[in-house]
Amino acid sequence: MKSLGILLSGRGSNFVAIADSIDAGRIPGARISVVVSNKSDAPGIVTARERGLNALVFAAKGKSREDHDREIVAALHQHKVDLVCLAGYMRLLSPWFVQQFPRRILNIHPSLLPAFPGLEAQEQAFAYGVKISGCTVHFVDEELDHGPIVVQKTCPVLDTDNEQTLAARILQQEHLAYTEAINIVLRGNYLIYGRRLVRQ
Repeated sequence: MKSLGILLSGRGSNFVAIADSIDAGRIPGARISVVVSNKSDAPGIVTARERGLNALVFAAKGKSREDHDREIVAALHQHKVDLVCLAGYMRLLSPWFVQQFPRRILNIHPSLLPAFPGLEAQEQAFAYGVKISGCTVHFVDEELDHGPIVVQKTCPVLDTDNEQTLAARILQQEHLAYTEAINIVLRGNYLIYGRRLVRQ
């Protein structure tokens, strides 16, 4: 049984999608060992507790990024986490954090990377006038929205779209993509050549 650790800062819709996929058997042989947030009022933490999961809050205020990260890493190790999944976690991980889980941290980003990294990616895509957008699940490295890509899902940008409708449709694809990516990584049947992940 593989143990997942989820990091979130908000409502955690991708966390809920992962939990639902585990419950439905779409991610076999996995369980969520701990859910961690940097925000005590994160709705995702409330949801985690309602589901009976271990839910921890580590406030970042007044701490250096690395000290805060050390608290979280200690909790992840305590719960014997095999794979860390960022689900709307709004803090950059320190290089030290990333080094504790090499190729074992996944992030989901609401654009087809390398296009539109950073915040408000859906709004950036809409404003730029792209005809196709989507989402990317990638390994986390020391750079923002940068590590090797595991899964991408596309989403057409309709003439009738606004930023909100586009974001909502991308989010539907995110929920599918994260489940697919977790399965790929947990099965381990892939190789990475440079930036390219090749499934075996």
